Amino acid sequence: MNTESKRVVLASNNAGKLKEFSAILAQAGISMVPQGQLDIPEAEEPFATFIENALAKARHASQLSGLPALADDSGLCVRALDQAPGVYSARFAARELGGEKSDAANNALLVQRLQGQRDRRACYVAVLVYVRHAQDPRPIVIEGVWEGEIQDQPVGENGFGYDPHFYLPEFKQTAAQLSPEVKNQYSHRAQAMQALLARLAAE
Repeated sequence: MNTESKRVVLASNNAGKLKEFSAILAQAGISMVPQGQLDIPEAEEPFATFIENALAKARHASQLSGLPALADDSGLCVRALDQAPGVYSARFAARELGGEKSDAANNALLVQRLQGQRDRRACYVAVLVYVRHAQDPRPIVIEGVWEGEIQDQPVGENGFGYDPHFYLPEFKQTAAQLSPEVKNQYSHRAQAMQALLARLAAE
């Protein structure tokens, strides 16, 4: 695949994701265009699995832009909570308690639900779906997984979402303490993006 000056629409308006994706894809000469710049509204995410939601978002963005599209559906899966919050990670507290979507509310609810639980194992999951066009019959689907543990006290100023509570034993730090350069090398999205780039290069 010739990626020189390649424009791909990102099926998200999340500033944190845009920053991470753009940094990684720029290495391959891919220019990421957030769907908001093209006045594309967010797609519905009615499904219970990451892959179904990501595919719906990618097809939606490609259909309305006429460009190849990349979508991700990602979240935190906690073993002691039967893999919750899962696909509802960004709206965990809003879905359970009502109110606005908020990282602070999501983290507070997560810590509350884990009180008394000895098993703190969790993983970040990112499923990427790349479609060459809206009706692409062979979308590229990649999954990245980042294993860690949930700690009660938030630590770190970098990152977003659950990062301040996501402790990484191999680094002895939370995801929010890692530099962007390190996170862009090891995170669930970074793993998935590197695998995606390899797939695209082979086309």
